[in-house]
Amino acid sequence: MNNVCIQPGVLNGIVSMPPSKSVAHRAIICASLAQGVSVLHPIDLSNDILATMNAMQQLGAVMTLAGDTLTVDGTHTFSHPSALLDCGESGSTLRFLIPIAAAGGVTARFIGHGKLPERPIGVLTDCLPLHGVPCQTEGGLPLTIKGHLQSGTYPVAGHISSQFITGLLLALPLLNGDSEIILTSPAQSVGYIDMTIAVLRDFGITIEPTANGWHIPGQQHYRPRSYTVEGDWSQAAFFMTAAALGGQITIDNLDPHSTQGDKACLALYARFGADIRTDPHGRITITHRALKGISIDATDIPDMVPALAVTAALCEGTTTITGAARLRIKECDRLAAMRDGLSRLGADIQETPDGLVINGVSALHGGTAEGYNDHRIVMSLAMASVRCTGDIVLTDRESINKSYPTFFDDMQRLGGKVHVLMG
Repeated sequence: MNNVCIQPGVLNGIVSMPPSKSVAHRAIICASLAQGVSVLHPIDLSNDILATMNAMQQLGAVMTLAGDTLTVDGTHTFSHPSALLDCGESGSTLRFLIPIAAAGGVTARFIGHGKLPERPIGVLTDCLPLHGVPCQTEGGLPLTIKGHLQSGTYPVAGHISSQFITGLLLALPLLNGDSEIILTSPAQSVGYIDMTIAVLRDFGITIEPTANGWHIPGQQHYRPRSYTVEGDWSQAAFFMTAAALGGQITIDNLDPHSTQGDKACLALYARFGADIRTDPHGRITITHRALKGISIDATDIPDMVPALAVTAALCEGTTTITGAARLRIKECDRLAAMRDGLSRLGADIQETPDGLVINGVSALHGGTAEGYNDHRIVMSLAMASVRCTGDIVLTDRESINKSYPTFFDDMQRLGGKVHVLMG
């Protein structure tokens, strides 16, 4: 992969967020499960979204992309008795589609790339065989499933990943009988589950909360529709970091009433001390002010930790981040990666088992840092350039294609000095 060099400098201006990757995954799947034609807009072709699109097409959905508008015909979904589903590096694609393929009675072989074959899937491989779907795996990918998923009671650990719960919520309405998901441990990243239920409701599916999980009526039918994919709060955090550290940025195309859990990061930037103003049209303006360290429980917003860590590195005082142990099993060990990267740039940062302790400094000196082929590591460390005295060189520039291919283009439009280093 090519490296990228970023020269110091503040960012100013207006940036429009790409469509939410998390919402798009769910909308593409729901449209593919509907008997009819849906139109989804806008769709951004990140690698993760392409993985979900390609996998649903392998299951029989028909898709046509014109510009950023995706037309999905789900009439023939599950028409193929077997399928090879390449999930790329997308944990969402894998964990959502395992129970969906099982609900369709498809004999499916799942493969993946990068760190995905090593990421946990035991929640599903433990419960699916109890409901009519044998799983053949040596602990990760490749995974082969066969059989037809049966309704019933699904005890599920909630603390490993909300993606397993989302996969079941998407699949179980298709079954003949009613089902129950019963949490055996508290759910984390609850906002993502709320998002799933909201998108399901938009496509005509009813999910009923219970005291310790959800009741899912069977024999439901997804309804085709036109659907607008809202802007991505997760990606907005990188530009919130840049503005909090210096300059002023207005972020457009965000829904203030979104169910995206990462919307919670806005309140954290305010706690750091950034000046934040919102308007009714979904525009948020963040202006640099003196920043102070805070305590952050990242249990429900683990993906925000890299961007928040860069902000904390340049605050006055100490920031403590807890509740983020799951970051060690993402595209890389994100806690170790952020400690390593920020240390190389001049930060005072230590790891804990489930988080980071960061003592703020007035400026970073820049240097070369490893991107660990992780989009969130690269994009977060890029924003440290706002308060560096020297250039930053980051490896694995192309990892941004996983979620936000135009990230460096948007950064340059705000005045960022970004240069690709070939080699």
